[in-house]
Amino acid sequence: MTLSPKDMLDITILGSGTCVPSLRRSSCALLMETGGIKWLFDCGAGTLRRLLEAGTEIFDIDTIFLSHFHPDHSGELVSFLFATKYPDRKRRKHPLKLAGGAGILRFFENLKQAYGEWIVLGPGMLEIIELDVAAPDRRTFGSIMVETAPMAHNPESLGYRVTAPGGASAVYSGDTDSTDRLITLAGKADLLICESALPDDLNAAGHLTPSGAGAIAAEAEVSELILTHFYPECDNADIVAECRKTYSGPLRLAEDLMRIRVAEG
Repeated sequence: MTLSPKDMLDITILGSGTCVPSLRRSSCALLMETGGIKWLFDCGAGTLRRLLEAGTEIFDIDTIFLSHFHPDHSGELVSFLFATKYPDRKRRKHPLKLAGGAGILRFFENLKQAYGEWIVLGPGMLEIIELDVAAPDRRTFGSIMVETAPMAHNPESLGYRVTAPGGASAVYSGDTDSTDRLITLAGKADLLICESALPDDLNAAGHLTPSGAGAIAAEAEVSELILTHFYPECDNADIVAECRKTYSGPLRLAEDLMRIRVAEG
């Protein structure tokens, strides 16, 4: 059986790092494509360069989904919007959608207070979508299903589950502490891309460790787990071994520009 593009999700890890500057890892971002539609999840420092390295221009992005508003997840949004205004022949021809948790409209208005018209797109060219943070939410974008659930990090924090028309599913945790809401959101997903900020012995509130992420993946019965959002301390730890304390399934550690194809499995 031959799969069509709408049956699959093509994902590129654009940033597998944190707020700490790194030549190896940009701040948080990932690119997701299905059926010719390209979405950006988070937009931390280094995202625009990584997009180009992945063969994608900012004008190709249909929607930006923010997991929350911390700078390492949203810091290059201003640059994205400013570059979108550049009046060359490739300028945006279709509206850009910006989606996130409660307060995203206020977040954008505050950015406008600082940057003014430099980040204001033309009339009707930016649609801001506020998603529920009090309970799970479900929206359709064309033929693609997006489900969200509140995460244990910031008041606006969301995890995302994307399901392609053909059934392939991928979940992005954003930043979160351990929560049953992520287990439910990721239930039997084909792929879970989960934060694992610090080694087990440096556990910090609001974040997961390798064994914590592994426990969630195991309970959710995901088909594959990719750990991401690594602080430098992870370079001196055996992240795989720590995750294997709780999870025995397929496992990878994210690297910038890693590409993953997800089919319903």
